Amino acid sequence: MKLALVGDIGGTNARFALWRAERLESVRVLATADYPGPEQAIRAYLAELELPLGAVDSVCLACAGPVSGDLFRFTNNHWRISRSAFCRELQVRELLLINDFSAMALGMTRLREDERIAICPGEAEAERPVVVIGPGTGLGVGTLLALADGRWLALPGEGGHVDLPIGSPREAELWQQLYRQLGHVRAEDVLSGGGLLLLYQAICALDDLTPRLHSPAEVTAAALAGDPVAAAVLEQFCCWLGRAAGNNVLSLGARGGVYIVGGVVPRFAELFLASGFARSFSDKGCMSHYLAGIPVWLVTAEYPGLMGAGVALQQAFAVARI
Repeated sequence: MKLALVGDIGGTNARFALWRAERLESVRVLATADYPGPEQAIRAYLAELELPLGAVDSVCLACAGPVSGDLFRFTNNHWRISRSAFCRELQVRELLLINDFSAMALGMTRLREDERIAICPGEAEAERPVVVIGPGTGLGVGTLLALADGRWLALPGEGGHVDLPIGSPREAELWQQLYRQLGHVRAEDVLSGGGLLLLYQAICALDDLTPRLHSPAEVTAAALAGDPVAAAVLEQFCCWLGRAAGNNVLSLGARGGVYIVGGVVPRFAELFLASGFARSFSDKGCMSHYLAGIPVWLVTAEYPGLMGAGVALQQAFAVARI
């Protein structure tokens, strides 16, 4: 029987799995830097499972970046893909390319209760949009809509590249520091793994401190160990994430709730819970009341993007039989 394969490809890692009976099997995580392109990575994945070319009939790849046309260039790594060449080389009949945060959004439809932590209490309105936002290698933003026929629609977008929101005099000063270094300051410049280090450097420059940390991991570890400067970095990071998430709720009327995803925030979940995220999320002046009662969750599921790619594949090609 032909198999279906799903992939979730970010800037750093490519995750692959078989999709069978609406479940993930044989999940593997490969470093994108180790392969010249997705075809070579998938060949290696299939070889490890002792599957020949042609064993996989349908593929859905969730890709970081805007998806259109035959040729796709990944936003945060060196890979590129031609749909026609991919199918020919790997002997695949059906290839679906979707935005990585469309897949992430669809993955929220399969979460178990033990795979999310409540950050802001509230009641989700079932027929309203849901925001999915997550710092990782970059900042992803997706929107999820429930359809009348029981299916789900995930709207792709590039919300990580909007302007960084400013909500206080301190944030304005930090923005000026970032602007001197970057020019245009995007939300993703701060709300990402690399953004933690950039924000740390900006705070040190603004407060006339000598930087002593040299990687995002060092910043996170120092904050968890009680370093006050590193803790201030994570606090500001959480506040800016709250502002960005709240802006998306207002723009979309997303009273269906907000999911915080990605690999960054779960590394300091307790600090996140105690941070100013919730305050900044609802700090919208005369519209602050609109944010009250909208639930926000931190997602702890291991492979929600892969699960969402499976849902997308199932909806597009009716592969539930596999």
